[in-house]
Amino acid sequence: MEFVRKATVYAVCLAFVLSGCAVNSGSRSSQGIGPQLSSLFSAEKLPIIDPNKPKLDIVIPVFDPGLPEDEDDENIWPELRRAEALRFAYKLKLALDKTGAFGAVRITPDKTATGDLYLLGTIIESDGEDVEIDIEAFDISGARWFGDSFDHSVDEKYHNNLRNKGIDPYDPVFEEVAQFIVNELQYYGSEELTQIRRVTDMRFGAIFSPEAFAEYLNHEDNRYTLTGYPSNNDPMLVRTNAIRVRDQLFVDGLQDNYRAFSEQMDLSYFIWQEQSQLELQAKREAQAEATAEAIGGVLLIGLAVLAIAAGSNSNSVGASTAASTAGIIAGVAGTSLMMESWQTSKEAEVHVDALEELGESIDRELAPRVIAYENETVELTGTAREQFIQWRDFLKLIHEKESVPEAQL
Repeated sequence: MEFVRKATVYAVCLAFVLSGCAVNSGSRSSQGIGPQLSSLFSAEKLPIIDPNKPKLDIVIPVFDPGLPEDEDDENIWPELRRAEALRFAYKLKLALDKTGAFGAVRITPDKTATGDLYLLGTIIESDGEDVEIDIEAFDISGARWFGDSFDHSVDEKYHNNLRNKGIDPYDPVFEEVAQFIVNELQYYGSEELTQIRRVTDMRFGAIFSPEAFAEYLNHEDNRYTLTGYPSNNDPMLVRTNAIRVRDQLFVDGLQDNYRAFSEQMDLSYFIWQEQSQLELQAKREAQAEATAEAIGGVLLIGLAVLAIAAGSNSNSVGASTAASTAGIIAGVAGTSLMMESWQTSKEAEVHVDALEELGESIDRELAPRVIAYENETVELTGTAREQFIQWRDFLKLIHEKESVPEAQL
């Protein structure tokens, strides 16, 4: 052990010497001089927003929680993930709003709502320390803009910085997605964006009057293309545009509910993120300690066997006795280390249990909620998933009540 300590000290000292040589040799680079910019403003990815281009309306359906089919993964709590699916959609909306590059950015219960650009998100990982999401982007014509994964690791000292209090440590991943989409906009000209918005008009109008708008749309291989476009004063276009305004106002009204849902999670969710990261760190440390102890135990037991074997083959009574004694001592020490390894592993299991309790506590705090919309009130009860199903039914009811009078015009 003393040899290992000395070797470690020598290695560290040598590293310092070598690093000093590297700094003092050759010309110095200007890299790293001055305040460092966020990755959002990196030179190679600087977003360029053309104010003269049409601004697309974005629809962000509630994320796919990314649950395994059997939902038995011990590291994933289904109800927490379902709550995150809504929260992540809201966080992406906030990041996109900040760019100023788009029209209305709306969260919707599913992808059947009307918009120009659709962002379909799936949660790949979220454990308080690492977050990864998949994003696919399609416009209303069915054209796929991109599909990519975005991830972020929370710094282990993030929660120790008082300046980070009340700030979601996952924010950088949503800012990265928003930056990526702004960059994608650079590849689309004004005419292309105008065509996308016109397809949106025609597809929405076809919901209420297929016979009036079908002649302007061609649908083939899941793609919609325009064969024409009515005049701006076309009676049916004017009528459906009025319906669409009411539909947009309805969806805009939903945004407050999504905001309230996310903000309701804030306090408990921030606690979960911090404690989950601490538990994961403690678990890794406990497992590393258990592994080291187990390896040490195996080596000592192996030495014990060799010592006893050497003693039995010795012609000297003293040497034989000494070897046997050393073997017994090594064996006892090895067994002791193995027992300590087992105990440390049990402590790691306790950390896993603590993580599970944290996840379940989030689910309990999400229910129940009462939501009012104009003259309608609904009470949402149960888990996050059950509340989401009830909310979708309520949205359909309100949509039917508002759409029917307009459709009869």
